Amino acid sequence: MIKKIIFLFFLSTITVNAQKNIYESSRFDELSSDHEILAILPFLTNLELRDEASREELKSLEEKEGYAVQDAFETYFSKRRKKKKFPVQFQNIKNTKAILSQNGIDYKNIDVYTVKELSSILDVDGIISGTLDLNVLLSKGVPTEFSFADYFSGNANYGRIGVKISDGDTGKLLWKYEKEINKKTGKNTTDLIDRMMKLAIRKFPYERERKKDRKKKE
Repeated sequence: MIKKIIFLFFLSTITVNAQKNIYESSRFDELSSDHEILAILPFLTNLELRDEASREELKSLEEKEGYAVQDAFETYFSKRRKKKKFPVQFQNIKNTKAILSQNGIDYKNIDVYTVKELSSILDVDGIISGTLDLNVLLSKGVPTEFSFADYFSGNANYGRIGVKISDGDTGKLLWKYEKEINKKTGKNTTDLIDRMMKLAIRKFPYERERKKDRKKKE
């Protein structure tokens, strides 16, 4: 019974923190009113692994993790669209990668381009991007066995993820969600994104827009 109460406490804490870590621009409705398609970019990753790795190996692993998050977001939104209609579509990430490559842009130099420049190159209305700070290789999977000792010792903390939606025309930040990554977040990248977005979905602005449109039709 005590374990159950403590578990519910941690669960409620995670939910509350999810709400506190969400930012939405007061101009979201105005700037996103004509949004039809968004591009999902690979996430810029910073790895601080306990195991020794060369600089070249670390950069390669960071790139792999960044693309894994991009892929996981596409998978999540694809599943979500099958269940419920979204007011926006998401550019196929294979097309995103191909267009960027044709313009000499890859993971190594994408951060020098502005949101407006990337939106124009990709011919989209907005950009989903973000950052990932990790001390494990999440794409390979992590242990998720629940242990209170891990929470107090800090061994359950794997890093942090930040997700952003930006307007293509203005480059303005429209929405941002930050979340700590730990043992209860998910066992791998796909699981992390799925669980994370389920916590944030009530505050996901395009989900809100979908509900508004449905009410107007009714």
